[in-house]
Amino acid sequence: MIDRFSDWVSHRHEYAKEWKKRVGGKVIGYFCTYTPEEILYAADLLPVRIFGAHEAETSIVEPYIYGMYCPFCRDCLAQGLKGKYDYLDGIVIAQSCLHMRQAFWAWQKYIPHEFDHYLFMPHGIQNVGRYEFLHAELTRFKGALESWLGKSITGADLNRGIEICNENRHLMRQIWEFRKLDTPPITGLEAMDITMSSQITDKREHNKAMTQLLKELPERRLDRETGTRLMIIGSENDDREFTKMVEQEMNLPATFVIEEHCIGSRYFWNNVAHEKDRLMAISKRYIDRPPCPNKDWPMRTRFSHILGLIEEYKVEAVILMQQKFCDPHELDKVPLERFFNERNIPNYFLEFDVTQPTGQFRTRVEAFLETMLELV
Repeated sequence: MIDRFSDWVSHRHEYAKEWKKRVGGKVIGYFCTYTPEEILYAADLLPVRIFGAHEAETSIVEPYIYGMYCPFCRDCLAQGLKGKYDYLDGIVIAQSCLHMRQAFWAWQKYIPHEFDHYLFMPHGIQNVGRYEFLHAELTRFKGALESWLGKSITGADLNRGIEICNENRHLMRQIWEFRKLDTPPITGLEAMDITMSSQITDKREHNKAMTQLLKELPERRLDRETGTRLMIIGSENDDREFTKMVEQEMNLPATFVIEEHCIGSRYFWNNVAHEKDRLMAISKRYIDRPPCPNKDWPMRTRFSHILGLIEEYKVEAVILMQQKFCDPHELDKVPLERFFNERNIPNYFLEFDVTQPTGQFRTRVEAFLETMLELV
């Protein structure tokens, strides 16, 4: 069963195209996990997160986006310009960092599609009126979808969308419980495939696969040492090759037992609570989720959440990963390092370029793991 998630990630475009033929529905690409998938499922659309392909050649984007913008946003735009996402009927972004916004605007202007929408997700999620502001934005978004599709999105539709997404998050949290074990029956790479595939497949199908996996995990045994229990924190991270290298190709064993970024736990950590006003309930979920650094101000609320994850998952060391030129995480790096050092939590910083090979990090990570042996 675990291989199905990896196969979905490896063949994401084929899956979406086959879904369109099988279901006869429309596919919406989105750029940020603050996009309310519940509303898209309520509209009978398939939400597909737009990822790059970790390709070194992204010069195609030079006329559309600055060279000092992060490699991830450049890679995403490159895939669109190359036609890899030609099956998308529309695109959506919930207000994110400047770099991803530029990728969206260039896509909006130069890549053919039927529908696009810019959702003004508030950055000031600690401000008074934040829930009401996002509620108004979700109302506008819902109306735009209804105008495009020529149909109403009812309360029952919203309930269905909420139920689909809530079940998906609940099942992932159940799977993540197994990562707390002294000998986890699931690796960090496999966990990454589960969360990534959730963002590119029909969650109803994904839920069935996770339900089956949960039946298998209690008896599953891995023929490997757990080694150092690692946590990964930082920018968007869909770098499967790096995760595989650390877990399978190091001289010293290690396992990623938890992560705090938008591919992993930050994506699914909290559910939409029951509330009569469904759009307000959705608003509160996205405002109250573990925040991205570009929204976690003036108080850094997620540091206590990170510490809780370290304790729950018995983390022994933290790797801070930052996409090159990622401004929000650059600002986060210094206080995070101070936070860890004050608590004697070993940590190591890596700056990533997703368009470049990950092998350059092998020696550095192995040296870090060796220091962990010296601390034992």
